[in-house]
Formats: sequence, C-alpha cells, structure tokens
Amino acid sequence: MDQEKLSDRVLINGTVVRVTLTADGKLQWTEGFQRTLTLEKEVLGFAVDSNKIKIRAVIEKENGICCGGSTGGLVRKDFVFEPLSQESQRLWCQKLREYLDSLGRPKRLFIFMNPFGGKKTASKIFLDNVKPLLEDADIQFTLEETTRQLYAKDVAKRLDLSKYDGIVCVSGDGILVEVVNGLLEREDWSAAIKMPLGVIPAGFFPSYLILCIKFMAMNIFYILAMVTTIARGNWKFLLWTDILVTSSNTLICDQGFMDAGTGNGMVKSLLDSVGEPCKASNATLAIIRGHKHSLDVATILQGETRFYSVLMLAWGLVADIDIESEKYRWMGSARIDFYALQRILRLRQYNGRVSFVPAPGFEDYGEPTRYNGKSINEKDVSNPSQEQPIKARQYGYQGPAVSLENLGWRTINGPFVSVWLHNVPWGGEDTMAAPDAKFSDGYLDLILIRDCPKLDLLKLMTQLSNGGHIKSNYVQYLKVKAFILEPGTCTHDPTREGIIDSDGEVLARGKGTYLCDQKTLMAYDKLQITLDQGLATLFSPV
Repeated sequence: MDQEKLSDRVLINGTVVRVTLTADGKLQWTEGFQRTLTLEKEVLGFAVDSNKIKIRAVIEKENGICCGGSTGGLVRKDFVFEPLSQESQRLWCQKLREYLDSLGRPKRLFIFMNPFGGKKTASKIFLDNVKPLLEDADIQFTLEETTRQLYAKDVAKRLDLSKYDGIVCVSGDGILVEVVNGLLEREDWSAAIKMPLGVIPAGFFPSYLILCIKFMAMNIFYILAMVTTIARGNWKFLLWTDILVTSSNTLICDQGFMDAGTGNGMVKSLLDSVGEPCKASNATLAIIRGHKHSLDVATILQGETRFYSVLMLAWGLVADIDIESEKYRWMGSARIDFYALQRILRLRQYNGRVSFVPAPGFEDYGEPTRYNGKSINEKDVSNPSQEQPIKARQYGYQGPAVSLENLGWRTINGPFVSVWLHNVPWGGEDTMAAPDAKFSDGYLDLILIRDCPKLDLLKLMTQLSNGGHIKSNYVQYLKVKAFILEPGTCTHDPTREGIIDSDGEVLARGKGTYLCDQKTLMAYDKLQITLDQGLATLFSPV
C-alpha cells in the first residue's frame, strides 16, 4: 500500500465499504452519501474494541450528543468500522496514530480548577464539558483544585514542568495571571514561560460590572433624555427614545443579566478571533488540537516590585466601581448596580499624567517629553500600605531588555475619568475594550477618557459590547510600546486618591479609598510598564 495513505475495504453498519485515509489527513468513505472526516479538526482520537475501531469525533450538529449542551453547533459522535483482517486493523491503527501524533497535540496536561470562583460551577463544567473531550482525545491530566488566592502561582513556581505538555486553567482570567507570574518567578523562567497555557471559561470577574454599567447607563440616558425632551416639547423624540431604551434593556435581560460576565477576556479574545462562541467545549477543543499562539507579556515595575500582566491595567472609573462596591457586598449582585449609578452621577476625575512610547502612526498624540524612570526604581518606605520586599529578587524574569532613555516619549496630562491599557481585545465576555488589540504585536492598546459630559459617558458605556466606544470624540485610542502612569488625587477632593487594578489584582489603593489600610503589592505612585513581545505561549484555535 502507499506509504502516505491507506485505502482498504472495511465493514460499516454491516456493509462492506472502502475507506481511504489521504495524505493530508482526511478519512473518506461512502455511507449512502460521501462522508469526510478531517483528522486535524474533527477527530479527537480512536479506540480499539475487539475487531472494531471507534473514531471519536466532533462534527457539525446533526444527530449526536452535544458537547456540554450548547456549543455553537458542535456534537460528539463516534464512527465505528471493522477491518476485515487483523493485519488491516493493525495498519489502520498505525496510520491513524502516526498522523494524530504528527499534529503535535498535548498528551499530558496539568489542570488548575477554581471551585470557588463565579457561581461555583467550575467542577460541573469540568465534569460535563471538559473531561469527556480530554478522555476521547486520550489526554492524561493531573487535576489540582485551588484553595486560596495565589495558590496557582505558588504551584506554578515549583511544578515539575517536564511531566506536562501544557498547563490549563478552568477558571476566569485570574488563575491564568497567577500561573504566568509563577512561571516568570522561577529560576528557569526562560524555559518555563514557553510552556503552552490554556484557559477554559468558568470564572466570574469584572465584565459583569460592565454589563451592569451599560444597563444602568441606558436607563439613566432615558431619564436625562426624557427631562430634556419634555423641556423642549419634542414628544416624537421622546417616543423614539422610549422604544430604543426599552428594546436595549430587553436585549440585555434576554442575554442573561444575572448570568452574564464571567471574566473570560483571554479565552473570549482567542475564540472570537475565529468566530467561535466563548464556551467551555470550544476552548477545550482548541487545547486538544494543540495549535499555539504567542502572547505579549507586560512587566509593571515600581522599585524592585514587579507584576506580570497579560490582560489589562485600569485606573479611574472602572477600577473604582469594581473595588469600592465591595463595601456594599451585603446587597449581593445589586451592589454593582447601586455603586455604578453613584459613580457615574457623582463622577470623579483624577489629576495625573501618562507618558508613553507611541507605536508608528500614533506619534501625534500628546506632547514630547523625556524618559525619567529614576523615581520608579525608588521605594516609598514611608507608605505603610505598601508591601516591602525582604530583599532584591535574585532570580526570575526582570522584564524586557530595552533602553527606554533612547525612545521617543510623549505625555498627556489629566485630569482623567478613566485610563485603560489592554493587551487583548476583550476585557470580558461582553466587553470589547480594545477592538484593535493583537496578541503578539508588541504593543498595548491605550484607551483614555478625560473630560467627558455625563450623558456622553453614559452613551459611550452602552457601546462597550461592540467596541463602538473608541469612536467617541471623548476617547483617545492609541497603541504604545512602553507606558508610565503617574496617578494623582481627585480633582474635587485632594485628600482622596484612586485605585490601580491589573488583571483583577489590586496593585495600589490610594488615600481615602475603600480598605486603603490593607497591604497592596505597590504604592499609589508612579509605575512603569514595558512589553516583551511574544514572551508567553497560548493554546489557540488556529
């Protein structure tokens, strides 16, 4: 037989038919109609049962068992055929195994699962959606449940990586961030960070907050529009506004107001890039297929303290609502609605300055300035809320080797309503914060909102789900290679400062903020962000 393909007669459903395995990995046969299975995309694995070979596949929906019940049209299905001799069966198994092995798929995975995050459904999601697919693909795995904050980081720092082909996080984005930080704090960080990382959605983070803001924004917009319209006597406009807002609120509720917004920005960005839904089964299939994509990693530096970010940094409106709403936790999920309303109606602006190295094409933003990183490398030992390192780190990733002094820096002065830096397009399943962001382009997307009227801000917030907010005249959207944040006080209250949040971690709490006496990783002071292009590796759909 041909070395590059196999064609033989086998028994399928009691009928002898010819099955062909082509050199490019397609199984073809006629079963009343021409059937084709693509090994790379559709075949998970196979098993031998006596004289039969069972092909385990995921195909477009017809008759079968849905992968987790809702998968965007994919179902699990077994195809069984019986070779007519033992030699034929041996050859089929050999050729199938050789081709599947040539795809570079993972065979051993270390899986973190956060059983306490979100609605505490990670265990069910794993058992119902993830485990069956891994078993079909003959992937061995070690499952580790996280028991506390930073648990995954500590495990990643000491894990024997030689035993695994990848690390998977069944959680929101938070566990992924912990794993990245753990790998980069290892002595062998340069090899460790090459370990492919996968994310399967099962968490609950700030994108729920964004949906609440949009929901409240539509209603507040309606109230303000109604008052203005009545004053002007434009009743037709009032009727149109009522229809628009009612329809928008219905849409938000129909999409699952209480269920929305797990903080799955990374996996949403990966799956959306190929038009797939953000489902656990789709994410699992991307891991099984073994395709990989490089990912930029940002180093946030203040003194000798470093935090490695793969998602975003926020200062201003969103960070305030997310963190300070905790004081109303007794209200349940309504606390976010309540506090979002407060923060938008009693809008804060912060003094401060941002400096950056613009990407090509964005050199006209801001004013020219010089790099001055000296104060970033000095600790504020007088600040009791800042954790002090025991000693300088002796090993681990120190950040990208780049001469910042020789780059073309620009600066923009506040006051600011919001400052966002994003590494990937989606901040959550419902929040396309940075529609032009790329995984490994070597740039962060910077979204600035300075002086913005409340009505325009409310309209802007309703467009976060499709990225339309960046078209607002009150938003500055650009790409940067390096960034310095110098946060200041509130414009209306110089005794109050703000909160700096990165990837769900509170980096700094300024004076007057909620729980400002708690220890944080950094001080509410100047910090620097540099980017290492393609440092990490993700399992990707393509």
